[in-house]
Order: sequence, then structure tokens, then C-alpha cells
Amino acid sequence: MRTVRLAEQGDFEGWRDAARALAGEGVPAEDVVWQVGDDAADLFGAEPAAAAPVVPKAKLTVPRAFLSLAESVVLSNQPERFALLYTALLRLQERPKLLEDAADPLIRRLEVLAKEVRRDIHKMRAFVRFREVEDADGTRFVAWFEPEHHIVRANAAFFIDRFASMRWSILTPEVSIHWDGKTLTEGPGASKADAPAGDPIEAVWKTYYASIFNPARVKIGAMLKEMPRKYWKNMPETALVPGLIASAQARESGMIVKARTEIGGNAEAAWAALRDEAAACTRCPLYAPATQTVFGEGPVDADLVFVGEQPGDQEDLSGTPFVGPAGQVFDRALAEAGIDRDRVYVTNAVKHFKFEQRGKRRIHSKPGAGEIEACRWWIDQELMLVKPRVTVALGATAARSLFGRVVTIGKERGRAQTLPGGGEAWITVHPSFLLRLPDEDAKRMEYARFVEDLRMVRERMDGA
Repeated sequence: MRTVRLAEQGDFEGWRDAARALAGEGVPAEDVVWQVGDDAADLFGAEPAAAAPVVPKAKLTVPRAFLSLAESVVLSNQPERFALLYTALLRLQERPKLLEDAADPLIRRLEVLAKEVRRDIHKMRAFVRFREVEDADGTRFVAWFEPEHHIVRANAAFFIDRFASMRWSILTPEVSIHWDGKTLTEGPGASKADAPAGDPIEAVWKTYYASIFNPARVKIGAMLKEMPRKYWKNMPETALVPGLIASAQARESGMIVKARTEIGGNAEAAWAALRDEAAACTRCPLYAPATQTVFGEGPVDADLVFVGEQPGDQEDLSGTPFVGPAGQVFDRALAEAGIDRDRVYVTNAVKHFKFEQRGKRRIHSKPGAGEIEACRWWIDQELMLVKPRVTVALGATAARSLFGRVVTIGKERGRAQTLPGGGEAWITVHPSFLLRLPDEDAKRMEYARFVEDLRMVRERMDGA
């Protein structure tokens, strides 16, 4: 049994030199015990030897990507990381393309460790908050941070580059680093009590943070994923977050109410403000590949609103709802049912085109529950502005958006419904359903039924 003692956590050079020597001698992975600093020796290990460069007896070759991977993995908090890397080093001598095998359990494990380390490095850069203190040499900025992995030394260069002219210290449980404007030094680990509790600058920062918090942009799940609650206690602005989240919906509605009030109750201008706000929506990932947001269209005082699924390829390019093949079927059916499209408001449950790229074609892909939910706020605001007497859901996606639950078209079709927030609604199929029917007889029959649904809605409107 061979025991190797490394100088410190994250000692990549020490591991590299020792692993090179051991692999050169052909020492199997199971015969090596890796230790760090003054850790107790393994019960069955030999007397630890310092990791020193040794000329290997055999020439070793590894891809550059492995060295990059190893530099991240050695910073992990998992004790088996050195053994895993050494095992990979040995296997690479037999399988030079091992790293390309994403299904290999060892490679998957190393990639997971590296990803966790990179994420922790990002969290430290994002969530460290300096507080101003005075010491014998003047002003110093001190921060407390609790990393999950051994990343503090590896992150030091980032803070030196960003705060080169400041005197600062970052205190962590494992090690503390200090910068005096010229030299970086290390100190022992600290406790949170060693860090200052706050300073006057925080009041200014909180005011600024609250003022830029945009409720129309807030995505709570994504925010908690990127900024877990465990970091909140060290960040002054996070004391404001629960209250800001709790009031987000009220503030969003307030935007619309304010727009209507300040412009003398002009619903069209309020709708334009809402449309402009939606144009920059990033509530779900669909905004990235789409050409643009496709907002609703029609009279803002319409008595009848139609809600479809999502824009298609032509709608995405034009920015106008229901102008593609399904829109043409919709227009024809409206005319046969005696409904003037110019007098109705049409919109979609999801405002961005979801598709799969197949060569030069963009193939429609059905929106998921998360995407429908992300867009529900826009639908709610549109209905609040238009205040229709009747709302028609075209298809299951639209019905789910309006009712907040999965709806079976066959069971709910052809009768008046009550929306959760009040108001009458009807449910029918989406015009694109008619286009997908392969049998011509079935297509004619379903189209006639669709027109009948629209005629029932018109008669309901006329009777009311």
C-alpha cells in the first residue's frame, strides 16, 4: 500500500506529480491512499510520504481536457476525488478517448464533481458581499462566505482583478485570504462572528435593489435555483426578497391600473404598455429561439375573446396571431358562424413559438406546463383590460391556461363554463386540429362541428 500526503486541499500540482510517478511505476489505483495535510493516516496505509516530483519509468499521455477536468475536480469536497482522478489517469493509458465516453460511470462522476465545483466558484463570485470597516491602516472591506468546496484560493485571482485598488479580506471556515493592494496573503479559517455585521452603505444598496426589482421579470423557481436560500443570510438585499416576491403580483397588476389611471382610463394605451412589456418577456426559455413575442390583437373593448395555443411559424415571423394555415381555417369558420373577426380579440396562451428545427423547417412543438404557467400572467392582464363577456378556449393548451388545470375537450365542449376569476367561457378545438386530420370525411365533419361551436357562442352573445 502506498500513501501520498498532499500539502493542502485543492493541491493540483501535488496530485499531478505524485500521480505521474505512481502511474509511471505501474502502481494500481487500489494500492494508493491519498491524504491531505495533517489528516490521520489510513489504518492500513504505509507511512505517508510527501508528494514530490519523480521521473516516471513509463511515458504517460493524457489529453489536455483531462488536465482541465482534474484542476476542477481536486477542488471538490469529496474525499475520493484524488483516487477517482488517478483511476482515470491509468485508464486513459489504455483508452486515450475515454473522456469522450459520456456513458462511462467514472467519467460521469468526475464531470459531476467538476460541475459542482464550477457552480460553487460562480456562487462565490456572485454572492460575496463586502462590508466596510476601519483598521490601523485605514479602510478595509471584509466579506464572509461559506463555500461548499475548496475554491477560495482558486477564486482569489478573480477578486484581485475586480478589486485591485481596494484592501479587502474574504473570511471562510477553511482559509482566509487578504489583499493589501499589492500582495495576497493567507490566514487561518474564521467564523462568521469575525466578520462585520453591516455598514451604512447597505441601506443605500437595499434602496437601489428594491427600486430595480421588476415584478414582471421575477421567476421564483429560477431565482431560488441560482440564488439558494443558504446564501441569503450573507447578502443584505435578500432581506427584501420575500416581501418583494409576495407583492410581485399586486405590483404587476398595479402597473396596469396605474397606466389606465394616469392616461384617463384609456384602455388602449394601457394595452399598448402591456404589449411593450411582454415584448421583453423572459419568463420561460421559449423567448430565446423565437423571433419575437406575439401578443394579442383586436379591439380592447371586444365582447368576445378567443385564446389559442401559441404562435406558429408565420405568426412568429409576422408578430401577428392567427395568420398562418390554422388562422385561415379560423377566419373561414368565424365567417360561416356569423362572427366578425374585426370585432373580436384574439390571443394565445403562450406568446412565443416553440419548435424543433428540422433542416430548414421549424416544426411546431406543444408547450409544456411550465411554459403555459409562465405566460398565464399575460393572459390574465389581457382579460382584465378587455373585460370580455365571453372567452373561448381553442384547444387543450388554451383551456389549461384559462382554468389552471388539465381540461378534456370532449367532456367540457359545447357548454358554458365559469372562469376561476369570473366570467363566462366556452371550450372547443383548435383550428390546427382540423388540419391534422388525415381523413377528408372526418375533416369535413369536425369542421362543421367547430363552426357549430362558434355559432353557439354567437347566439349566446346575441341572446345576452
